[in-house]
Amino acid sequence: MGQKINPLGFRLGTTQNHHSFWFAQPKSFSIGLQEDEKIRDCIKNYVQKNMRISSGFEGIAHIGIQKRIDLIQVIIHIGFPNLLIEGRRRGIEELQTNVQKELNSVNRRLNIAITRVEKPYGQPNILAEYIALQLKNRVSFRKAMKKAIELTEQTDTKGIQIQIAGRIDGKEIARVEWIREGRVPLQTIRAKIDHCSYTVRTIYGVLGIKIWIFVEGK
Repeated sequence: MGQKINPLGFRLGTTQNHHSFWFAQPKSFSIGLQEDEKIRDCIKNYVQKNMRISSGFEGIAHIGIQKRIDLIQVIIHIGFPNLLIEGRRRGIEELQTNVQKELNSVNRRLNIAITRVEKPYGQPNILAEYIALQLKNRVSFRKAMKKAIELTEQTDTKGIQIQIAGRIDGKEIARVEWIREGRVPLQTIRAKIDHCSYTVRTIYGVLGIKIWIFVEGK
């Protein structure tokens, strides 16, 4: 029986860092965790509502959160200049007020910053969004996976593995299909591997996309 473990949690403290930095007493830990979830959901919803229809997808690589007693610092790592960056000052201020309302905290200031990711197609979240968009547009899953691998090859990664599970192409029986290019050493802790799992809703049902990208290491 396969003993599966999340590649990011497996490598924490060696090649991976936490996306959230804060300390809490055991009793208030769950509240802090829910707060993080609210912040991330609020940002993603805002970007989805305000992005250009032509741009297709959000392009958020990941959202980093750092909390102090009087300040919450949120850093959005974004792949493409969409509406959030185009109307930069106004967009961020509006987003900040939205998140502040959602959190409902009076004592702490909220500060949102945006950093641009140099090679967006080297980020598993952005790739997963790209594949999801292709699947929604009824593109063949094999074609979508191969195109995603081609995009990743331009970003100097050492290997990539993509897996899609569910009612692929609307077939009655759910199945798992995967493709790999290059090396993806999942057992090696020294290997820096980026991973994401993404859910896409199609007219046939829900499909799950998982992506592993071998960035660097041995």
